Amino acid sequence: MWKILGFLQKHLIYSIPASMIAGVMTGYFFEVSFLRVMILPLTFLMIYPMMVNLQIRKIFSGGDAKLQLATFLINFGVIPFLAYGTGLIFFTHEPKMALGLLMIGLIPASGMTISWTGFGKGNLDAAIKMTVIGLVSGALLTPLYAEWLMGAVIDIPMTEIFQRILLIVFLPMLAGFLTQRYLISNYGREKFRSGISKKFPLLSSLGVLGVVFVAMALRAGVIIAEPLMLLYILLPLLVFYGIIFSISTLIGKHFFPKADGIALVYGSVLRNLSVALAVALAVFGPEGADIVLVISLAYIIQVQAAAWYMRFLGRIF
Repeated sequence: MWKILGFLQKHLIYSIPASMIAGVMTGYFFEVSFLRVMILPLTFLMIYPMMVNLQIRKIFSGGDAKLQLATFLINFGVIPFLAYGTGLIFFTHEPKMALGLLMIGLIPASGMTISWTGFGKGNLDAAIKMTVIGLVSGALLTPLYAEWLMGAVIDIPMTEIFQRILLIVFLPMLAGFLTQRYLISNYGREKFRSGISKKFPLLSSLGVLGVVFVAMALRAGVIIAEPLMLLYILLPLLVFYGIIFSISTLIGKHFFPKADGIALVYGSVLRNLSVALAVALAVFGPEGADIVLVISLAYIIQVQAAAWYMRFLGRIF
């Protein structure tokens, strides 16, 4: 089983589209309303394993204040407004899709940030800290930004969003921290890092694929009726990620050493799509299918973009 999960995680660029297609086909040919009850357990499966490996204590380590501040300002002073503006231009008559793009822009840094920074020989400690800061800050700021930027066109249930974030982010974070402490105390830190910790991201990927499958199955009728909708969504996502890569690369290259610059790029470009997806499903449910569709397609762009950027990393820096 672990080999299969490892293959699916390693090839997310293919497994996520395959899950989307399978979901659409299932939803088109079968009655799938019963799948709604799977949203909450799949969401937990997606979020909790990610939290087990989260190194919360890194947030208190010093030595890179300038790098962390620059990344924070990009993540919360530039990218949310870029997402909002891109949504206004491309999704003028589709406010739910615009909100989906905004949610992508509101929650930065994920496990992918740490992985790709490591692949590029960037500042790994800084990337870990960016992930923790981005997750906590994004979770707290998302309801405020959503109400401020989109509250005039969509009813944003701020209280419910805060409650859901507590349930799907901070509760799993606490459970993950306690699990991490338990495993380290019983098996030792070295065994946890070298073996046990590597299992949890695989479970998280299974949750992602399950959530994408259910979301697409519930939206199958509309997708089959309007297949060009996918291209309609992919274009603004390409524009959005292209601009983020450009901004973060310019700042990372000209103001920081190479290792720090690489961490800054991957700490700002790679968004925490799992949390964005979980919040969208938890708050809006099946009515937020357009939001989910935008976030699901972002997985394809984000993984592909990170891989291609890595190929040219030597030339860029």
